Amino acid sequence: MTSAIRLEAATAAVTVLSNRADVTDWALRYFGQWWNAAATEADGVHGDSVVTADLDPAAYEAISLLVGDGRPTGTVSYAKHPLVVARDGDDVVATSPGEGIAYRSTPSSRRLVLAGTDVWKLALSAARLAREVARGQLLRDGWAVLHSSAVVRPDDNATLLTFGEKGAGKTTTALLLASNGWQLLANDRVLARPIGDRDVEVVPWPSAAALGLGLLDSLDWFATAREHLRTGGGFHPTQHRSVTAALLAGDPTPLRDGKGRERKVQVFPDQFPHLFDVPLATVGTAAALLFPQVIADSAPGLADGARTLGEGDFMSGATEDRYPDVFGLAQGIDGGGRESARAEVASRLAVLPHHAVRLSHDTQASAAVLGKLADSI
Repeated sequence: MTSAIRLEAATAAVTVLSNRADVTDWALRYFGQWWNAAATEADGVHGDSVVTADLDPAAYEAISLLVGDGRPTGTVSYAKHPLVVARDGDDVVATSPGEGIAYRSTPSSRRLVLAGTDVWKLALSAARLAREVARGQLLRDGWAVLHSSAVVRPDDNATLLTFGEKGAGKTTTALLLASNGWQLLANDRVLARPIGDRDVEVVPWPSAAALGLGLLDSLDWFATAREHLRTGGGFHPTQHRSVTAALLAGDPTPLRDGKGRERKVQVFPDQFPHLFDVPLATVGTAAALLFPQVIADSAPGLADGARTLGEGDFMSGATEDRYPDVFGLAQGIDGGGRESARAEVASRLAVLPHHAVRLSHDTQASAAVLGKLADSI
């Protein structure tokens, strides 16, 4: 029996089909409210892009043999796995032996087929590709991808976009505001497009949110996360086992890998409202830009010298190299959007209020500063 989930994000619509409900259930959870995911009838997909992901070892073998059947091939890294890619007429065929997944992409009919040997790996890959299919549609429709967190005021959809380098406080800013009356639209990136004469519309980019153990503790969410694990719950499977162990042990000390990068709790989108009482938003209109800086022992407050947006505040093909467009989903458009779309979004955001803000590890004081600033917008 075929199960189906339909995703809608602004101008994009994608249906995920599978012979295993585990696959579509995963997509339903992963995209959820942010991309209006809902169960649908398998035969009601007319006009949508379709991702079919079946647990089918025979089909996996057949496509894999086709890839290696004397055709010119290339190997790329896709989602950190080697992917062998070839052409079969107008179709793109590919195989990922490490994951046990083979692919056939037919761009002309907006169909992408996955055949897998492991249901869990298949579910992860199907959600990833469904998101890439939607992104391709949105990029072709004039959207751009911003490296920004975002919160929305529920009464008028006014949206605060927060920019900064890794560790600047984008996620902290968004979660502090979302814990105090605003709705969370995104913790790391958003899709944006010009609408009307001067506005910029923004929608979420669904992904797991990475929250440091210290941040979780400062938000008073650590005990909730620990209890969730102790009662049989879990977080996103990409979470490192040492983070899970620290949560269970009640130790909020930040953890780092051998390269000094912090290991974090990986939170599903649907866990924000269900576990942490943080409401989600599905769309907003840009109203102001924030540029935070976290200085541990400082006094939170407004700072001088809010910067302007730069190229690094937009995602691009170079920054999205984990998912190169080997399947032709964006039809040659840069992974961050057309240059003209990025330029117009940047021009419109440039005339909005810009605020530099200094945050500290005192979350109550930081939240008070952010709340006062948000109330003025």
